[in-house]
Amino acid sequence: MPRRRIGFWYRFAAVICKPPLVVLLKRDWRGMEHIPAAGGFITVVNHNSYADPFAYAHFQYNTGRVPRFLAKSGLFKKGFVGAAMRGTRQIPVYRESTDALSAFRAAIDAVERGECVAFYPEGTITRDPNGWPMTGKTGAARVALKTKCPVIPVAQWGANELLPPYAKKPHLFPRKTHHVLAGPPVDLSPFYGKDMTAEVLKEATEVIMAAITRQLEEIRGERAPETPYDPKRERVEQRRRTEAQTQARAQAEVPAQAGAQGRAVDPAGREAAGQFGQEEGQGQ
Repeated sequence: MPRRRIGFWYRFAAVICKPPLVVLLKRDWRGMEHIPAAGGFITVVNHNSYADPFAYAHFQYNTGRVPRFLAKSGLFKKGFVGAAMRGTRQIPVYRESTDALSAFRAAIDAVERGECVAFYPEGTITRDPNGWPMTGKTGAARVALKTKCPVIPVAQWGANELLPPYAKKPHLFPRKTHHVLAGPPVDLSPFYGKDMTAEVLKEATEVIMAAITRQLEEIRGERAPETPYDPKRERVEQRRRTEAQTQARAQAEVPAQAGAQGRAVDPAGREAAGQFGQEEGQGQ
């Protein structure tokens, strides 16, 4: 999308947001050459801070190809934020409702019109203890396989140092650096022509997440875990640990209760025995 078509609301948002971003974050941006100059495409980006959508939007705004983000429907409803979200034509996501598929259709329509749609495939800020990308959701893969558009993997790091995951208070000093590395398009051609079964979408998503993770490894200069953090698996394991701890406590309480009952009976037995002995002595 040429800059002349960015539109009033995006330019207005840039006027508001860019100055504080420039002040708060130094920039190490690489890979802009991989952002297509024309035609519809998808960017898939890791998510590690409440601040990184603004920092990443700054990066992509500077490429001249502004993104349309998928965002919670509640952000579109009221006030300045709602007006800005509607004005910049972001895509509302209606979770667990009859409109849940409308975001998928809107994303496909945007790509087919030649626009960029930005996906956070993880669906939320990563819960990996070391900030690596988690397992992804299948929305980006679904749109990519439907449209066969380029999928550009993008890794970012640094906004999470300004505002750590799930934190509300920023760490302003020293000034942080926002690192962004966009890579070449992900090759999803092995999945073209296949039925979009759950297994195919899962495998395509794994390919996408692996590409993002490789970009982040290059930024950080270290290796990611071989197995990505999986929130579903972690919830199951946490439930098992909780059940095991509950069972262990219950088993530990049984002997303790039995011992307590024995101690409660034993003094009475000793007292009775003493009385019996006293009576025998008196009889003699």
